[in-house]
Amino acid sequence: MSFQKFYTTFGLFLTVPVIFTATAFAQNQRPAPKPTPTMVIDREVKPVPVAAGNNLFCAGYVESAPVNTANKVIGAQDEKDQHTFTEGNYIYVNVGANRGAKAGDMYSVIRPRGKVETRWTKKKNLGFYVQEVGAVELVAVKNDYSVARVKTSCESMLLGDLLQPLPDRVSPVSKQRAEMDLFADSTGKSSGKIFMARDGQELLASETVVYIDLGAEDNVSIGDYLTIYRRLGTGNIIDSEPQESVSARDEGFQSDEYRGGKFSNQAARKSGDTARGRVVTTKEAKKGRPALRRVLGEMVILNVRQRTATAIITRSASEIHTGDSVELQ
Repeated sequence: MSFQKFYTTFGLFLTVPVIFTATAFAQNQRPAPKPTPTMVIDREVKPVPVAAGNNLFCAGYVESAPVNTANKVIGAQDEKDQHTFTEGNYIYVNVGANRGAKAGDMYSVIRPRGKVETRWTKKKNLGFYVQEVGAVELVAVKNDYSVARVKTSCESMLLGDLLQPLPDRVSPVSKQRAEMDLFADSTGKSSGKIFMARDGQELLASETVVYIDLGAEDNVSIGDYLTIYRRLGTGNIIDSEPQESVSARDEGFQSDEYRGGKFSNQAARKSGDTARGRVVTTKEAKKGRPALRRVLGEMVILNVRQRTATAIITRSASEIHTGDSVELQ
């Protein structure tokens, strides 16, 4: 074997271990791979209030008992420049040290609006509507009056608005609910009507504050769930119910020559055992059927008075109107 051939063969044999050793060394000097981040998901369901802010503290109510009218708003720092007052404004109230007031005291501001008169309930003398417009805090107390700062306002405050003790109002917690049963049977429990909604609304949906004619005298409580329903076949805004149960003869889609006439696919049914009577009307078809109802949604009671309660609609499956019925679940 020639020297050149021996060197090439043997030299290659010697260099291979060196190459592998260097590779192993390089691998040992590499930094350890960083651990893959792991996402931790908190599956615990946090309790969620059904109402907060404006919907809780400015929901209003219908009261049958007299309210205290002694404490009221008597002036404002900028009353020459403005007639309504909102968050951050300074107002004067006739509550002073002579009535035990002290700096830091909080008051709810209300505005009675008048007696409730509605055709949507059979109850008499529900009471008068009280609008809750916000809350104020006393910042400077004098002997016979105080300066108050408007902390929150849901509506503009006016001179003459009344001060009441700040209610200790806590929202019911939203419960995990099954899918709404649109064909739920009646529970047979207390039932009433939505006789009014906040701000005079008539077409209602989720998150709308409403007033119902069920109160403490009907054994309802804060946090109770009620089903909203309507007697089937009633409550449409436009009465579009046809006279005949079904009819396509006068729809205008058929030609004069090939019209289906009384044997059209949508022709109305004739009465009698041999179909010789008059056309069956919708009213006749509904005659004698049981009291069917249409489930529209669900609500939760926020505030209970003697004869009425304030509630918030939490779920809706269809349009809801003032005058719709409610039933305790």
